[in-house]
Amino acid sequence: MPCSAAEISSLFLFEKLNSEQLGRLCSEGRVELFDPGPVFAEGDPATCFYVMIEGTVVVSRRVGGDDIEVSRTSQPGVYAGALRAYVEDGKPQRYINSVRVSEPTRFFVLPAESFATFMHEWFPMAVHLLEGLFLGAQTFQRAVGQRERLLALGSLSAGLTHELNNPATAAVRATSSLRDRAAHMRNKLSAIASGPYQGDALKALLDLQERTAERVSKAPPLSPLEASDREDELADWLDDHGVQNGWKIAPTFVQGGLDIDWLEQIATAVEEQEILQSAIECLNYTVETELLMSEIEDSTTRISQLVDAAKQYSQLDRAPYQVADVHELLDSTLLMLSGKIGPQVKVVKEYDRSVPRIPAYPAELNQVWTNLIDNAVFAIKSAGGEGTLTVRTAVVHDRLLVEFRDTGPGVPAEIRGRIFDPFFTTKPVGEGTGLGLDISWRIVVNKHHGDLKVESVPGDTRFQVLLPLTATDPETEPDTVPDPAQEPS
Repeated sequence: MPCSAAEISSLFLFEKLNSEQLGRLCSEGRVELFDPGPVFAEGDPATCFYVMIEGTVVVSRRVGGDDIEVSRTSQPGVYAGALRAYVEDGKPQRYINSVRVSEPTRFFVLPAESFATFMHEWFPMAVHLLEGLFLGAQTFQRAVGQRERLLALGSLSAGLTHELNNPATAAVRATSSLRDRAAHMRNKLSAIASGPYQGDALKALLDLQERTAERVSKAPPLSPLEASDREDELADWLDDHGVQNGWKIAPTFVQGGLDIDWLEQIATAVEEQEILQSAIECLNYTVETELLMSEIEDSTTRISQLVDAAKQYSQLDRAPYQVADVHELLDSTLLMLSGKIGPQVKVVKEYDRSVPRIPAYPAELNQVWTNLIDNAVFAIKSAGGEGTLTVRTAVVHDRLLVEFRDTGPGVPAEIRGRIFDPFFTTKPVGEGTGLGLDISWRIVVNKHHGDLKVESVPGDTRFQVLLPLTATDPETEPDTVPDPAQEPS
């Protein structure tokens, strides 16, 4: 369609241009009439700059597999398309949203190269300022985002160190005690062997020692009341049979699963009264040794689990993009954060184990879980210190749902629309940078084509992550969320 300099000069974007500039716009640009339907699609190469002359334009963004309408306007002069063609950042420009028209609409269309040339020729100072704004903001946000990740890593490292220290200390303590008990048992066996005892009695004692060690490994758990009653029974039996320090030996026997019937077997096996004291003491060392070895096994197993969780969390030696079990990722993150969660916060897992494995970037999803769990724990503790964090998984409308529900005070309605904005935080100064939810949004929405939303009332706040079940091409994922300043005006 013909381009009229008088008509485009009526648009607020061009109203300050002189006749020569308007002429150049018309000579290098064009006026196009679009029937109802799409004008351009999000993610396509940004080849043109569009300014609406008349009609109605609808702007949308892709969230997950859906196009979500952002704005709809009939205001002449609104613009969209290659908004940053003049910014020389070395990256290929792509449309950051989709635009369609709902009625026949005329646009002034200018090629991106011409738009960049005009901006550099006519407004060089503005271009420098805008380049500084865009590139500087990106650099600043990248630097602060890196700081956010380092702070999270430091917090996790401190928690992991604390979690590793407990079982490691327990293992060292148990090893020292084990060495002492083993020495006492050797001495006691030596004393028994050198005494005037029959071979049958010694054989019976060694057989009892072996069976006692096996019994300890199968000791049933007892309630505190049951354990106390059994300790009294065993102490009375030992006193009645002339065994010294029965009150010290009884708790160990109870912990090892021994009862009155077992002691009667010991008394029957050794027969001689004089060997009963030595036999009881020897078996006491056996039980203590087995209990200490169980403690060492539990401690080292705990250390191994923590190390495995750290590897799972960091995804060491694994491909960045892979098919992953979301429950493994959640469990490793919860274990890594167990020190920060603390005993005041009860963690409830409502996992749907039937959900399939999903194609994803596991290390980055772990970062999302970390941010959401950290926020939930902070909310709970700021409201009194005790509460419940519920982690739920399910399949909802062909997407995987991961929900984090806390019993904190909730997110006020007046700020709910801003919580995903960069640098917005409700935490005290020094405790948050305001990038945790922004980073989580980028990872879920941009990198995984999913959705991240919040529902909140006092006592029930739910952050819901929705992820696609099918694979997307990892090479086409954008690195960043577009700057709000780039949205159509």
